[in-house]
Amino acid sequence: MAGFLWLAGRVLLVAWLSMGLSAAVSAHEVQPAVADVSVGEAQVGIVLRMAVEPVLAGIDLGTVDDTDGSPLGSRNDALRTLPPDELEAALREAWSGIAARIALVSDGETLVPELDAVAVPEVGDVELRRDSTLTLSAALPPGEAPVVLGWDESLGALIVRQVDEGATYEVFLTGGAATEPMPRLGVAEAPLADLVQRYVLSGFAHVIPDGMDHILFVLGLFFYALAWRPLVWQVTAFTVAHMGTLALATTGAITVPSDWMWLVETVIAASIVWIAVENVLGPHERRIGWGRIAVVFVFGLVHGLGFASVLSEFGLGTQALPAFLSFALGLEIGHLTVIAVAYLLLGAPFGGTRFYRAGVVVPGSLIIAAIGAYWVLNRIGWVGDVPLLT
Repeated sequence: MAGFLWLAGRVLLVAWLSMGLSAAVSAHEVQPAVADVSVGEAQVGIVLRMAVEPVLAGIDLGTVDDTDGSPLGSRNDALRTLPPDELEAALREAWSGIAARIALVSDGETLVPELDAVAVPEVGDVELRRDSTLTLSAALPPGEAPVVLGWDESLGALIVRQVDEGATYEVFLTGGAATEPMPRLGVAEAPLADLVQRYVLSGFAHVIPDGMDHILFVLGLFFYALAWRPLVWQVTAFTVAHMGTLALATTGAITVPSDWMWLVETVIAASIVWIAVENVLGPHERRIGWGRIAVVFVFGLVHGLGFASVLSEFGLGTQALPAFLSFALGLEIGHLTVIAVAYLLLGAPFGGTRFYRAGVVVPGSLIIAAIGAYWVLNRIGWVGDVPLLT
């Protein structure tokens, strides 16, 4: 019976970790587009910053976290090598189909956004995202009716900002959502309850299912000890550090250039390896010490940088604080969900057995360390993306 439980614990652990392995080789690869919207008396203008290559490649950005996870990933890579004039020509040729997925509505009338100008950066490191700037416009119907902007799910996520005389409206659109009505004078106002719900769900989704790196790190904390005191101290340190980095990102004090994200992701992957290896090499009787807490805190700061590229897009508008708090709450609910599932699958049935450490903690930590080590090598370019599991 004991041998069966030992084997079952290993199988459950491997199966659970494997579910998201193939999608998480390269964390946070698909980033949201950003739209700055200005609504005048007769025209709406949009300055849209986005990576157009995956859209032109036909990748459904609502279903992948990394363009390499799509069968069309090679087409996206080829488009990244195009010089600016050729990529602009391809965009203009495909624009009618893309515009059909951008829903602009005013006074019940559907508006077609015109592509006025395109600015494509020169070809750089083709392994990195290249953001192009698209200038769009559409004529408004007579009257004072506001404008609603909808963004098709296949285009990924979109950050929308409307600024007028110091007032700011910001919203993070996912799943094909639309903005609140944006008036021609002033800015839109989102109901607080809707904003909180949207950002809590967004923060949760950044952990489950999108944040496999965070899932593995939190699992590493869980495997340190089943006792509540070590777990509470570690999770608290991780949470406080996370919120600190997120706050700095929200205020714009920290911005991570896209060409430096590989370094952040490399350190995140290395932190997963560190925590997992320490679980294996450390003493069997676990008492939490300031050294472990400090390490978790520092790694929490770095993990928070993984979201800096999202939250740094938001300004200091009236909704910045509730958006930040709701997003952070969603992240922590995601972390606690990981711990709860781990306890139900592993801690509760096997935690009181003599072989829990040898049969669950050690092999589980080694699997986590192996995945983290692979990510480190991947981010520094020593190994490529391979379909480890499907």
